[in-house]
Amino acid sequence: MSEAVTSSEVADARRLAAEAGRVVVKAGTNSLTDETSNLDDEKLDKLVDDVAGLVERGKDVILVSSGAVGAGKGRIGFAPDDTVEESQALSTIGQSHLMRRYTESFERYGLTVAQILVTEHDLDDTDRFTNFKNTIDTLLEWGVVPIINENDAVATEEIRIGDNDMISSSIAVGIGADLLVTLTDVGGVYTGNPKHEEEAELIDAVGRNYDAVERIIEDSASDSFGGIRTKVRGARTMSEHGRPAIIARSTEPDVLERIATEQPVGTIFIPINDH
Repeated sequence: MSEAVTSSEVADARRLAAEAGRVVVKAGTNSLTDETSNLDDEKLDKLVDDVAGLVERGKDVILVSSGAVGAGKGRIGFAPDDTVEESQALSTIGQSHLMRRYTESFERYGLTVAQILVTEHDLDDTDRFTNFKNTIDTLLEWGVVPIINENDAVATEEIRIGDNDMISSSIAVGIGADLLVTLTDVGGVYTGNPKHEEEAELIDAVGRNYDAVERIIEDSASDSFGGIRTKVRGARTMSEHGRPAIIARSTEPDVLERIATEQPVGTIFIPINDH
């Protein structure tokens, strides 16, 4: 599967990823919550450890964080019916809890965080996006870590498909990020569904083999939308704009440090255009 990508292309992509000065890191709900949908302090602190490591290297890091709905479920003490309306309400409960924990965890490194809630409509509107980018630039100049999430309280379609995957790629492209890292509960992109197929193998690089990879994803993905599909599409969007993207397991030890030191981790998407 990786034979369509040369070793030199992979090495060049890893070098670009390691040298990235502005990095968007996207963390999914499963990377932040436990099996009972409570916010998992150990997982969150590990993510913060990884992000802080990049900041200490002098990189600008923008964190796109899911988890508000999941964190909300763990706070209300009963099982909701999972309607869109209830998910929107859960997000308002969970978002404040999520940010409180991020604030506490980043303070261990003397770092300040900022919350930004967006929808796809905000990113599509030129004036709104200009304001958004200016805010991001200012926060980064101040040494603040922006934490962005989908505004689930007003989202409808997005809340059903987990569109933070596509939002993170739109943000990465729009603000001129040098790298997009999508952290998830699987180790990257596989030749099958690794949760159900023991023989599924990791695809370590995606470039000219994208069409074949997409066919595998369509055949093996178990959910109707979202999941690995949107992660792959988001990474592809980044690579089409001449920047590398990586999908990796959030629990991988020192996952972002490994990327910053050109070590193989997860699945890397080779830039296919020079910009």
